[in-house]
Amino acid sequence: MFTGIVEELGEVTAVEDLGDASRFRLRGPLVTEGAKHGDSIAVNGVCLTVVETGEGEFTADVMAETLERSCLGALAPGSRVNLERPMALGGRLGGHLVQGHVDGTGTVLERVPAEHWEIVKISLPPALARYVVEKGSVTVDGISLTVVEAAAAHFTVSLIPTTLALTTLGIKQPGDPVNLEVDVIAKYVERMLAGSGPEAVR
Repeated sequence: MFTGIVEELGEVTAVEDLGDASRFRLRGPLVTEGAKHGDSIAVNGVCLTVVETGEGEFTADVMAETLERSCLGALAPGSRVNLERPMALGGRLGGHLVQGHVDGTGTVLERVPAEHWEIVKISLPPALARYVVEKGSVTVDGISLTVVEAAAAHFTVSLIPTTLALTTLGIKQPGDPVNLEVDVIAKYVERMLAGSGPEAVR
């Protein structure tokens, strides 16, 4: 479980094509400190399992399912990525509950700079629109953000200077893809309500 508070802006150093999967090597001195085989690290909001670490880098195998459902397949050596370690039980929940399980992908549609912040508009797949609400939380490339406007086919977020400086949203341009994860609590509530009628009793 993650919080969507990016700890480090890392970099892809190598990508190995394994046929039905890919092996990524990523640089992240902070998130690899104390990391070991089997640990989890979120990369652009995707929970990956550490295969090995060394010299501030770690490798992770990414299966076809993850490549198809996320934007990780578009990464190449030199790509910048958002990195976060799992939250520690008993620690502060700085963002919101994030699983690192991508629900879909969107595209940066527009950037509107202001004096002290920037509004970014992102496309929203129809299947995810019902989970994104004004003032609710959404995860974009692993970043916990508050929704400013929620429309049928897009949403907007307002980015403070810290987010622009320390995450990939500072360099994403219109047309760039992003990973999206909606609020897992909303999905559970929907599922429970759908199965709460008399016909659900067996």
